[in-house]
Amino acid sequence: MNLVDSSGWFEYLADGKNADSFLAPLTDVVNLIVPTICIYEVFKVVFREKGEHEALQTVALMKQGNVIDLSFEISVQAAKFSVEKKIPMADSIIYTTARINKAIIWTQDDDFKNLPSVKYFSK
Repeated sequence: MNLVDSSGWFEYLADGKNADSFLAPLTDVVNLIVPTICIYEVFKVVFREKGEHEALQTVALMKQGNVIDLSFEISVQAAKFSVEKKIPMADSIIYTTARINKAIIWTQDDDFKNLPSVKYFSK
């Protein structure tokens, strides 16, 4: 399983220099998990910068993967992980979601840089 965090989605959508690094997991929708916190983050930025229509189109693309809701188990484990590793809330939710679903995180976010099961691409 794969999980592309919000930074990866932004890079891919903007056709940035690392966009190709995220192509394989994003096009393999059968093995792609999408935490609802990523949908929130991506929708918010696209809505702010490009409007509601573009934001809705973007999250429709995200919804092609397996959307994972924020559950009680993810919430508790993510809170513990956040405290132990001093990682922000959203990132701890994303990381915990990946761990529970045995997924690799694909990211450009420095908070994930040295964690296991992460494919990190420098910006």
